[in-house]
This record gives sequence, structure tokens and C-alpha cells, in this order.
Amino acid sequence: MGIFYNFVLMKRKKRVVIIGSGGVATSMALALRDHVEIVQIFSRTLANAQRLAARVGCDNIVDNLGALDLNADAYLVMVTDDAIAEVLSLVPDNGALWVHTSGSTPLSVFEGRRRHAAVMWPLQSFSRERVEDMSHVYAFVEATSPADEQAVGQLAAMITDHVMTADSARRRQLHIAAVFACNFANHMFTLADDVLQRADIPFDAMLPLIRTMVSKLDTLTPEQSQTGPAARGDRGIIADHLASLSGNEREIYDLLSRSILNHHNTKPK
Repeated sequence: MGIFYNFVLMKRKKRVVIIGSGGVATSMALALRDHVEIVQIFSRTLANAQRLAARVGCDNIVDNLGALDLNADAYLVMVTDDAIAEVLSLVPDNGALWVHTSGSTPLSVFEGRRRHAAVMWPLQSFSRERVEDMSHVYAFVEATSPADEQAVGQLAAMITDHVMTADSARRRQLHIAAVFACNFANHMFTLADDVLQRADIPFDAMLPLIRTMVSKLDTLTPEQSQTGPAARGDRGIIADHLASLSGNEREIYDLLSRSILNHHNTKPK
């Protein structure tokens, strides 16, 4: 499926500039701080850069791309997808390795802008307030040349043993899968919370169920771990639930139930 990299000991710590201060930048910078020299942090919001800099022991922060240190070995561009091209257009190519961490932005964003470029996408959900343990996260890498791929692979291997190659097309599929598995699943929790609130029941009642569901995936495939009325083909229960719902909730329940029924090849009784 891909290439796994082993960390190669370098003669000196690589000098790295962090561009961004959000959730991805926070967890990545904290994971890398013992392996590289973080020489500068950029953020359009100086206060955010200051907070991150204090956590990683960096005393050089800027909120102007024109003041970016151009003598580093690598630049990690960890900004919103729409802002990646803007950053590249405002900073000249200095011959260093430039890396973005987006799952959906293709490697081609660097074309004509950087001689040495790569993608290092950590497949995880990030927020600034919560620091993630990167050692268990899969990082998918792609680069403009074999040498750059090796360099970004070694950089990723500093924080996780799970490093694999994935071109832009494969990352797109990974991102779609992640939306289903994470973003859509979380929205289902939101809808469940809405239903519970109408019954004056706290969402905490769902947590043991959710934890058991997720823990099953350590030993079972998602298809094998599927339970519930649709997986059983219990159309009577489905109809009863649909009668209790309305609007968007009813449409989603009906759509997902039919999808599960079809996936498990359940026939009408």
C-alpha cells in the first residue's frame, strides 16, 4: 500500500518554521519540538503565535509573511486550505523544503512556486485546545521528487511510526472516508443529543454505547460490528421510529436505514 520510513539520525537538528497556529500546528509543533529546532512561528493573529511559541520554547514570532526567516531547512504550512496558495505566492522560493499538511489540497499547489515541496497529512481531527498524541496517527506523504519524499518521510517518522505514501488522488479518497467516519459520525451524535434533550436525558447516557461501538473496531470490521434494527432487518421498529421523527431527522434516519438494509442485503419480510 505504501512505504514505511525509519527515522534517520541527522548530524544536526533541522531548522523548521511553523506557519500557522491552529489545531494542526499546535499538535504538530509540540510533537516535533524535541526532534527539530523550531526557529520561528508565523500566525496572522500574534497572540496565537505567542501562545504556541511559549509552549514549544520558540522566541521568534511574526504576523507578517514578509518577515519570515528564509534560512530554515523546512517550512510547515499549516493554514486553511484556501490560504496555502496565498502563503506560497507571498513568500519567495528559497530552495528549502516546503510542506503543507492538508488532506484535500493537491501537491500541484506547489507547481511553479517551489522546487522542493511535499505533503505530510496527519489523519486526525485537531483543535487548538486539545493536543493529540501523534505517535498513533497515520501520516500520509507525497513529494515532488524521491529525495523530497525521503526528507518528508523522515520528518513524519519523527512523530509517528505510521508513515505511508499517498498521492493526491488517494488522499482525496482518504479525506472522503474521514468525513464519513469522523465528521458525519459526530453529526449523528449531535442529532442523538437533540433527540435526548426532548426526553430530558443527558447525552452521557450514550457514552458507554459509543465507546463500546468504537472499541469493537479493534477486532472487527465496521461491517461485522454493525448492529441495530436496520442490520437485523427489523422494518417494524424502523417504521415506528420514523413515525416519531419529522423533518431532517426523519429523512436522515430513513436514508441511513435504507443504506444499512441494502448493504447487509436484508430482504423485506
